Amino acid sequence: MPQARPRVLVIAEAANPEWVSVPLVGWSMAQALRKIADVHLVTQIRNRDAIVRAGLIEGEDFTAIDSEAVTAPLWKLAGLLRRGDNQSWTVATAIQSIGYPYFERLVWQRFRDDLRRGRFDLVHRVTPLTPTTVSSIAPRAAGAGVPFVMGPLNGGVPWPRGFEDARAREGEGLSRVRSLYRLQPGRGRMLRAASAILAGSRHTQAELRAQLPPDEADKVVWLPENAIDPARFTRHPVAPRADGPLRGCFVGRLVPYKNPDLAIQAALPLLRDGRMTLDIVGEGPMRGDLRVLIDREGVGDAVTLHGNVPHADVQRILGGADVLVFPSIREFGGGVVLEAMALGVVPVVADYAGPAELVDDGTGIRIPLGGGRAALRDAFAATLADLAAAPDALAPMARAAHDRAWTDYTWRAKADRVAAIYDRVRDG
Repeated sequence: MPQARPRVLVIAEAANPEWVSVPLVGWSMAQALRKIADVHLVTQIRNRDAIVRAGLIEGEDFTAIDSEAVTAPLWKLAGLLRRGDNQSWTVATAIQSIGYPYFERLVWQRFRDDLRRGRFDLVHRVTPLTPTTVSSIAPRAAGAGVPFVMGPLNGGVPWPRGFEDARAREGEGLSRVRSLYRLQPGRGRMLRAASAILAGSRHTQAELRAQLPPDEADKVVWLPENAIDPARFTRHPVAPRADGPLRGCFVGRLVPYKNPDLAIQAALPLLRDGRMTLDIVGEGPMRGDLRVLIDREGVGDAVTLHGNVPHADVQRILGGADVLVFPSIREFGGGVVLEAMALGVVPVVADYAGPAELVDDGTGIRIPLGGGRAALRDAFAATLADLAAAPDALAPMARAAHDRAWTDYTWRAKADRVAAIYDRVRDG
């Protein structure tokens, strides 16, 4: 017999419908779970106003926890250490992890009686997404007889060989000692106490399974971090053109590991000859360097730097492309890849980490990383040249990518998979 809708306390310290990246994932997951469960969201107070604007009722649908006494100064410190340029994510994660236990302490104080009295059937901690942050609530919930679910956890993908310069420019030296997070007090208790752990990538799944006894490894389940929200997609896919220049698009932060400059360099012969155009959507510390590269190579008529634009404009620009040119070398999730697929745009990605798990040979093209930056650039260049010469190859991939995104990678599809996990852990 199917079980009744579970009553779930969803903990998402970062959950904001008006932001991007982790806060948007936290919000989207929490909202998707409302389709399959009775959800009460617990989040940090900085998200309160945006959540109220989205229509939720404080006290009934969600609770905002005021941990600013610790969180605010740590955010400020993280910004200073990252030089304010949206880089050095390992530093930011480490600093924010220091303050997270205080948030969970306040959450436990607020909800411990509700959990002990059986108000909730389970607890699901959605964010932080990083697998390095310890949860003190996991063993406490288990002690109260309430199953605890974590995830999707994602991160820690090793820097690929041959890209040490990108790591240095990103300020990611701390990533060399990331494995020390496993020594944190309480980490083993948390993993053992969790009834299910959702891993946002195959790498993270393998990493977490290795930290558990063999008979518990199966409780780590692969569930991609990102998904698409049909409500945010108002543009219908446009079929790739069989004539005219190849239309390429890059979407993402303009930072070294995403390689926006490599996207331009790989396309240079096509851009110069009028066989390709390239739109670059995003902002970041490399914008000035990209402008210099474009001007130096004389391809200003073929390359457009759009900067940050509203999501509707991202759809318009990306949806008008034939291919997503995405040579990022250390992408944990790859949300933009799913957005491209949903718009019927063929993703051309580096064959590494998150994007490579979302794309297969029928829905896009994966470019091998071996050989370092120059080899990756040349491989992208060869692929783009082939597509420009034979654009008919794009149409079947575009259709398959679109169908895959709308079938397997919507938030509702993800929620349905989580519902099955909820049923399993409630059965014991």
